[in-house]
Amino acid sequence: MKKRLLCTLTLVLALMSASCQQKGDSLLPKESNVLSSDQIIRLLDQMYMQELRESPQSMTYLGMRERYGEWDDISDKAKDNRLQMIKNQLAKINNIDLSMADASTKLSVKMFVEQAKQKIASDKWRYHTYPVNQMRGVHSMIPSFLINQHLITNAEEARAYIQRIVNSSTLLEQLIIELRTRDRKGIVPPKFVFPLTLQSIENIITGVPFSAGPDSVILADFKTKVTALDIPQIEQQQLISVATAALEDYLGSGYRMLYRYLERTQTNATDDHGVWKFPDGEAFYNFALQKTTTTDLTADEIHSLGLAEVSRIQSEMRKIKRRVKFEGTLSEFFEFMRNDPRFYYPDTAEGKQAYLDDATNIINTMKGRLDELFSTQPKADLIVKAVEPFREASAGQAFYQRPAPDGSRPGIYFANLYKMSDMSKYNMEALAYHEGVPGHHMQLSIAQELENIPKFRLFGGYTVFSEGWGLYSEALPKEIGLYSDPYSDFGRLSGELYRACRLVVDTGIHAKRWTREKAINYMNNNVPHSESYNRRQIERYIVMPSQATAYKIGMLKIQALRKRAEMALGNQFDIREFHDVVLKDGSVSLPILESNIDLWITTLQN
Repeated sequence: MKKRLLCTLTLVLALMSASCQQKGDSLLPKESNVLSSDQIIRLLDQMYMQELRESPQSMTYLGMRERYGEWDDISDKAKDNRLQMIKNQLAKINNIDLSMADASTKLSVKMFVEQAKQKIASDKWRYHTYPVNQMRGVHSMIPSFLINQHLITNAEEARAYIQRIVNSSTLLEQLIIELRTRDRKGIVPPKFVFPLTLQSIENIITGVPFSAGPDSVILADFKTKVTALDIPQIEQQQLISVATAALEDYLGSGYRMLYRYLERTQTNATDDHGVWKFPDGEAFYNFALQKTTTTDLTADEIHSLGLAEVSRIQSEMRKIKRRVKFEGTLSEFFEFMRNDPRFYYPDTAEGKQAYLDDATNIINTMKGRLDELFSTQPKADLIVKAVEPFREASAGQAFYQRPAPDGSRPGIYFANLYKMSDMSKYNMEALAYHEGVPGHHMQLSIAQELENIPKFRLFGGYTVFSEGWGLYSEALPKEIGLYSDPYSDFGRLSGELYRACRLVVDTGIHAKRWTREKAINYMNNNVPHSESYNRRQIERYIVMPSQATAYKIGMLKIQALRKRAEMALGNQFDIREFHDVVLKDGSVSLPILESNIDLWITTLQN
């Protein structure tokens, strides 16, 4: 039987067309290193594509069908090769004479060099991560990628889907090798990570063909996509049959192997939660903060900034408390907001659909008001979806997935409806603005639609810019009269308060050796969110050190630059023009953003 299956798989997958991997040569003229702006952009695009073609998954994210049946190679050998490629690219770019280049192209070169140096410096900390955790990792990426990214519009793309199912076994084997390397270095996730991760794996390999009951999440997705194709029914059934066999023999076996490994490894885990426990943990965290924020702020400075912002925002919340005539302390007001049923949808299918519908309506209302704040607006569509059941127990509250550049896939705002008590009505307005418009969807879609700039700027970027913009965007609608409900305005402040607390607890955990429990207690005492939500968030910061600091640091910088521009320009200040300047170059580091705003101010003053 197994031999027959192997033959069938070989036959089907052999029909896949071989992918073409172009390796373009340097565009640098042999006789000169002086290049025009157009030549430099072509060279930067060539380098971007060289790197992109090493990542089949990234190509799929961008709507490309090249290497459509493959996963990224995550082996050390592949990482070494990519590192050398980046070093070669950096040397080539540094040899260019920019005397003929325009200002935009010079900025592109500056950003390319900045990012290449960052990638090279990051390699020192290659193993200072948790490639499997409750938030993200290869184990949860595989089904999410197949379901949300791998489109099937014809039989060939269906066979590519099957090929990815087969190749998942190799990918999971590479993942286990990665984990073993970290184990030897003493880089093991804390104890709490393992049960959550193991449960996620169980969810993926539950159902047909792995066990009795309904179809597993991947098989159900494949069936839905294939049966929608305009091909003979017998061909549909053949594809489904081969996919079913591949799931059991390749993907299933790979996940079971990973499950057994994690079961054994969890005996080595401890209750030490911060990265201070890693080899050179302090130096790694300082590097992570610098990389995330693009600033030189120290852990102590960020911690103090967080404490100050927590105090300020809580003062604003007390004003709302008085406005709604609530008699009691701020803590008591928090308790009221946590528990009053008027602020929550029922934990039913109808309640979840109502949340998605209302979030969509909020976004649509904001779309109709964008002209008041923006001259440039995105072309790409946006939809709201619930986080898939297989990962909702451990996923974050909400997140955004950018659209495909070719228009084949819209931007997606994912709302996690696992526990409706964590998705309040009073917070949904701010959340929709953050993930949708004028937040992530607007910023990332506009970046993808920019013209006459290199591709790496269209699709890359900086967390501190994108998340800073997202948080800035939560406050922006208030300026045009939205957040008319004081409880929704409280929700806006509660979201900002949470980001301020992140500065405190992230540095507390990773630099000041706070325990998970101390960090959770800090959140419970300072924000209106539920204890279960606070726990999940703290567990996120533990496995993603420094990332959570990006939001508030980025927002504060954008607000400070806007205030600088308003004071300098007076009546000349135009909010739409300011936003154009912020977004016109895509996602940039904070020093570059500051330079852009200062140049704009100077230009208008002269």
